[in-house]
Amino acid sequence: MLERLIAFALSQRLLMLVLTLLLAAAGVQALRGLPIDAFPDVSGTQVKLIMKAPGMTPEEVEARIVAPIEQELLGIPRQVMLRSQSKYAIADVTLDFQDGTDVFWARQQVSERLAGVLKDLPANVVGGLAPITTPLGEVFMFTIEGPLSLAEKRTLLDWTIRPQLRGIPGVAEVNTLGGLVRSFEVVPDVTALAARRLSLSQLQAALENNNRNDGAGRLGAGEESLLVRSDGNIRTLDDVRAVSVAARDGMTVRVGDVATVRIGQLTRYGSVTQNGKGEAVEALVLAMRGANAQQVVNEVRDKLALIGKTLPAGTTIKTFYDRGNLVERAVGTVTSALGEATVLVVLLLYLFLGNLRSALVVACILPLAALGTFVLMQAYGLSANLMSLGGLAIAIGMLVDAAVVVVENIEAHGNAHGPKLARLHVIYRAVREVALPVTAGMLVIMIVFLPLLSLQGLEGKLFGPVALTIIFALAASLLLSLTVIPVLASLLLKDHHGDAPKLVQWLERQYRKLLAAALGHGRKVAVGAVAALVLAAVLFPFIGKSFMPTLDEGDIIMQVEKLPSVNLQESARLDMALQQRILAQVPEVARIVARLGSDELGLDPMGLNETDSFLVLKPRAQWRSQDKEVLIDALRAATAGFPGLNISFTQPIEMRTSEMLSGVRGDLAVKIYGPDLKRLGELADAVVTAVQAIPGSEDVLTIKNSGVQYLQVELDRAAVGRAGLNGDQVQNDLRTLVEGRTVGVVVEQGRRLPLLLRGADDLQRSPDLFQQLRLPQEGGEALALGQLAALRMVDGPVKVERENAARMVVVRANVRGRDLVGFVDEAKARVAKQVPLPPGYHMAWGGQFENQQRAAARLMMVVPVALALIFLLLFATLHSVRQALLVFVNIPFALVGGVLALAVTGQYLSVPASVGFIALMGIAVLNGLVMITCFNQLMARGMALSEVVVEGALRRLRPVLMTACITGFGLVPLLLASGPGSEIQKPLAIVVTGGLLSATSLTLILLPLLFRRFGVARQG
Repeated sequence: MLERLIAFALSQRLLMLVLTLLLAAAGVQALRGLPIDAFPDVSGTQVKLIMKAPGMTPEEVEARIVAPIEQELLGIPRQVMLRSQSKYAIADVTLDFQDGTDVFWARQQVSERLAGVLKDLPANVVGGLAPITTPLGEVFMFTIEGPLSLAEKRTLLDWTIRPQLRGIPGVAEVNTLGGLVRSFEVVPDVTALAARRLSLSQLQAALENNNRNDGAGRLGAGEESLLVRSDGNIRTLDDVRAVSVAARDGMTVRVGDVATVRIGQLTRYGSVTQNGKGEAVEALVLAMRGANAQQVVNEVRDKLALIGKTLPAGTTIKTFYDRGNLVERAVGTVTSALGEATVLVVLLLYLFLGNLRSALVVACILPLAALGTFVLMQAYGLSANLMSLGGLAIAIGMLVDAAVVVVENIEAHGNAHGPKLARLHVIYRAVREVALPVTAGMLVIMIVFLPLLSLQGLEGKLFGPVALTIIFALAASLLLSLTVIPVLASLLLKDHHGDAPKLVQWLERQYRKLLAAALGHGRKVAVGAVAALVLAAVLFPFIGKSFMPTLDEGDIIMQVEKLPSVNLQESARLDMALQQRILAQVPEVARIVARLGSDELGLDPMGLNETDSFLVLKPRAQWRSQDKEVLIDALRAATAGFPGLNISFTQPIEMRTSEMLSGVRGDLAVKIYGPDLKRLGELADAVVTAVQAIPGSEDVLTIKNSGVQYLQVELDRAAVGRAGLNGDQVQNDLRTLVEGRTVGVVVEQGRRLPLLLRGADDLQRSPDLFQQLRLPQEGGEALALGQLAALRMVDGPVKVERENAARMVVVRANVRGRDLVGFVDEAKARVAKQVPLPPGYHMAWGGQFENQQRAAARLMMVVPVALALIFLLLFATLHSVRQALLVFVNIPFALVGGVLALAVTGQYLSVPASVGFIALMGIAVLNGLVMITCFNQLMARGMALSEVVVEGALRRLRPVLMTACITGFGLVPLLLASGPGSEIQKPLAIVVTGGLLSATSLTLILLPLLFRRFGVARQG
């Protein structure tokens, strides 16, 4: 089959050139159409439910909303995890499904189950499915700046800017935060209502029943018809005041007689502060799942530029987070590495081949294989991101392997045969001779990357694109090397080539001496090789293990947790004090935008004691130190003087990724499950104490879940009954006076504003006034709240977290200055010793540690399978078990260099480093296969074994050295890169570079020795 393919290519050279041009055009077109993002979409299929219940406490939300919903949702097919948070006035339920589940199918299943339980929920509960976005969907954030008031800024954002941004393709939602949401507000005068013997429910009913337009039908008027329309909509405050509530003694009681009507604002569950100067209004653009992030960001930028021209004088839009910048920097890191590597590869080709034409013929494989890869990426639905383009950068040295062997053999045959044979026949024979080993070698490298496709979870989504890109590139390279490269060689290379370049001649002379010495002292060489192997085996357990190096996104998120009982105003004041201190003491910080409490959609339902502060940093050139850890230490020092605050630092995407994986922000999450919230809190505090004492621990904390002050109203059922009331009536009146109740919508200039019925501001700020409250009754006197209920202060929970219908608390921690796995092992031992769990309680360890364990377990299972496949391929190629085993000996010795490189540089054994070891296995097998194939060819010609190992090793010196040098130098730009994403690529480049030294030494020195001793079965 391979012979026919080569013969067809050489006999149809014009067709091959045309097909090559078509491939190039298709590749350019595919590259233009590829979605561009900083990272692959690491989110699984996730469906989120947001239910809002104004006024409800966390335990009521859990009992009346979350528990019924969870019981209905448990058991949906392909469901992996069901998590929930019950907080004041909001329930957040998240369902994770198996990878590959269609998100629309999952949403349909959840929607159907939810519809079945809605009838059992309290009447005032609203909400449903969250937008089809991902936890990483926050691609653009900005604030409204200028002289407008907070209410005017929020109105501008809600009714002018937000609708236009939501119309952009790929935008799932625009989340608005901060400011004041304008509303029509009716504040009842309890005394006036009591004097007229009216109840709050009568006032509510009057407002609900007098705010509607309707059609009455059609009337005939001669030859025409008239459409009858009744107009009863409320449009102004005076319309509200004029609404009739009841008739008393022949007089109409209007709303204006028993209430104050004014412009107010919705109840606030959070706020936004900026630069320590005051409150702000912020918007977050959420990209739809699967959208092209770069394209979405570009369209948002363009739309905001157009909107900016229409804003009121002095009002501007100021961006503080733009995912496009990270995308451009991350992709730029890889593309610049690709460009630099390409230049290095071409230079190396010229040095080794000594012929510019030969070097250019081989170099043609780089752009053509890359363009072919882009076509396959588009067909497979991959995006161009840090990881997929990183795969191309990793493979760049391997892409030329097949072409190097083909061109080098064409040159060797050209010199050997001279003018005796036809030019095309010489090329055909040269390519045919190496086609089988080259194909087998490339297949081997592709097979070693197959285990990466079996990885699950975050690691699978990150490194699956790497493996696919490498496999696509190698497949394209192999096909082109057997078809296009021979055609180009026939057109561009001369019939006769001079001697090898001086560099290669010098290398051959030195190698001949070295090989002769090695063959003469085989025992010493073997002992040295085994010693190196033992050294690596001894060092390996001391190399720390981690999941993934931390990617520097360029921005910092400061997470602040305050006392649970803090109110909104005090929480905002503390945030601004922190901001002022940071801006005064840390000059690297240019701007701070802090979000406190819950957002508008409820996608991130924090409490009033929780703040995410976005720190916008100045360019690195203006930093006092280039080390980001030094900057974070400075931030810790600046914020250390605030007692009672828990402060931790993370990054935007890192924070959302951690939340998505385990519902927790941090490297490590210790989850404790059990029925009693108080006991769970005690256990969590004990775990925090144990983990904090471990070296390397950082930001160890559990969210304080007690300390919220509840003013508990305990109804006296007998007293309520004597008053002719029921519990619902009393509770509804209390909710109306404190939280407020939406009783309609007012359309004002096309804007739909809520119509609220709510008690006076003084009542909401004073527990004493609340205790003196009198509830007006229909047809009777007002009743003091004290007559109907007993009031007492109690402590209650901030929130109730559940996982798979079981209550839990979480201790989160970050790890700094040591490996994650070693830290967790020590933490497990210490917690098991110091924190005994009572019956009915259990503990689970998750976070980034869980990913590392899962990835390691999966690779331990799948890599041996891949090695078995490689062995079968080698046996099919070499037809010898002993020779296949000889090639396999290359693998452990190749890994020696990688282990030593990790130990010397202080890098941890992470998933990227594991990918480097996988790549090393492929390179080692390829080199061994090429060498042994040459030995077999020489033996088939009748050459003596002692001559075979010397002559074969010398013949394969150039291709082996070229493979090692080109692969190694191709990774140098990744070793030296410093942009976003370089942290992930660097461990891989270190392992491969170090491993290439040992693998190449083994192939050139040890393998000839082993082949002479074990390569051929001895007779007799």
